[in-house]
Amino acid sequence: MPGGVRTRRGAAVSAPVQVMGILNVTPDSFSDGGRWLDEDRAIAHGRELRDAGADIIDVGGESTRPGAQRVSPAEEQRRVLGVIRELSDCGAVVSVDTVNASTAQASVAAGAKIINDVSGGLADPEMLPVAAETGAFLVLMHWRGFLPAADATEYTDPVAEVRQHLDERVAAALDAGVSRDRIILDPGIGFSKTAAHNWALLRNLDAFVDSGLPVLIGVSRKRFLATLTGGTGLSEHDLAARDAATAAVSYHVASCGGWGVRVHDVVSTVAALKVWQQVHDAEGER
Repeated sequence: MPGGVRTRRGAAVSAPVQVMGILNVTPDSFSDGGRWLDEDRAIAHGRELRDAGADIIDVGGESTRPGAQRVSPAEEQRRVLGVIRELSDCGAVVSVDTVNASTAQASVAAGAKIINDVSGGLADPEMLPVAAETGAFLVLMHWRGFLPAADATEYTDPVAEVRQHLDERVAAALDAGVSRDRIILDPGIGFSKTAAHNWALLRNLDAFVDSGLPVLIGVSRKRFLATLTGGTGLSEHDLAARDAATAAVSYHVASCGGWGVRVHDVVSTVAALKVWQQVHDAEGER
């Protein structure tokens, strides 16, 4: 596991929270679509993310925002494989953000160490066998399909239902031959969930950390944070407010024993995590 696994709140910390920098090689991602579609610019931005403190660069060639247009695996691979290969060759730990098994397999061959599947292995029946075969780390996210959020947001108990779903996906991955020590959980904040559901999941991260598996949280620049900060647009000011809120969530994730955070703005989250580490170290000296 890149960076190791952190223990629960109140226990000794064996490794810092991993910062996963987002690199969207897409024309239509919600906050930065088109900025890094050119391969050379994408590689340069990946290096910038690493230099800013990202432990992992998460490269995606298909937008997963609600209502986004699907692209073929061939096009997805055209966008990402050169970027993954170059960043891996320069020493970066690379994750591929994909729901397609063929893209995952090709990306691992190009140097990716982590498969980040927002469908939790449900979109492509070959994903779990590919993860097992390659030995890559596998992020399993809570997912209710390629639907607008409002079409799949009925929950009786969102925390319990998301945890149950992830338990089922872990069991499926284990049955397919994926090693348990290669699995990372993601409760899928912002996917088929209202703002109230998102906050409930964040308030109850222990329900996922208690699984004993690493927990990745991705809230970066999402609408429920923008609503909180009062900036629902995508101006420079609005994105700065979203990034500040994201960094605050990253601090919270560290406090709850989370393993990693997936963010657009690495600088603000790295700063927030340094503050958390300093406070933690100071408490340990008392």
